Amino acid sequence: MAVSQHTPTPPAGLASVSRAFVSAAADLVTNVQRAVVGPEKIRTARDNAWDAMLADQARNQARADVAREVARQVAARRQFAQAR
Repeated sequence: MAVSQHTPTPPAGLASVSRAFVSAAADLVTNVQRAVVGPEKIRTARDNAWDAMLADQARNQARADVAREVARQVAARRQFAQAR
């Protein structure tokens, strides 16, 4: 007769519990969002990427505008200094 040894499974670690909690919380938030705003208005990764691209463009445009204004003011100051 063969004796089988049963090894107990290790208890769930903190990481496993944390992942399960985060997953359940994400599902809850998604379901609440779907119920509040409607399924057609749920944000997607594509929406987030598009908004990020538009924000980058706006930031780059603002940076270029500031650089042009600073260059204009420096040129005006040089002209003023040369005229004196």
